[in-house]
Amino acid sequence: MRLTTKGRFAVTAMIDLALRQDKGPVTLAGISQRQDISLSYLEQLFGKLRRHEIVESVRGPGGGYNLARKAQNVTVADIIIAVDEPLDATQCGGKGNCHGSDHENGIHCMTHDLWATLNAKMVDYLDSVSLQDLVNQQKQKTLDNSVVVMHQRAHADHTASR
Repeated sequence: MRLTTKGRFAVTAMIDLALRQDKGPVTLAGISQRQDISLSYLEQLFGKLRRHEIVESVRGPGGGYNLARKAQNVTVADIIIAVDEPLDATQCGGKGNCHGSDHENGIHCMTHDLWATLNAKMVDYLDSVSLQDLVNQQKQKTLDNSVVVMHQRAHADHTASR
């Protein structure tokens, strides 16, 4: 079980969009360039995100995409579900027939409940993380990196002046 590139790219693109939307609509070409994601792939993902009313498109010159809801009202689970990303650790799609159709008479594989519980915990966790949480993390990382660079420059300037 793993999250495929579809889900990863969708979340990454949404963080990029949320970080920049205060300057107006964000273009998919810009996201594509910054995040190294194929433009045609982004178009597919954003079509699904738009249908789920997570983003809205703005047409014409200066057009692009904006969030359709506030970032704190969009969860990672919302994004992943919108792009049809399966979140399922079971081999049976939750049906309990991991061994095939000859075992459909109510016999679950021995670990079915374990994987079904993992599914529930995964969805609960992804539903507890908002897009705003991820934006705040990115802003903090950028701030932390800026402080380190400024400190290094100040140290270099101080050392050079000796």
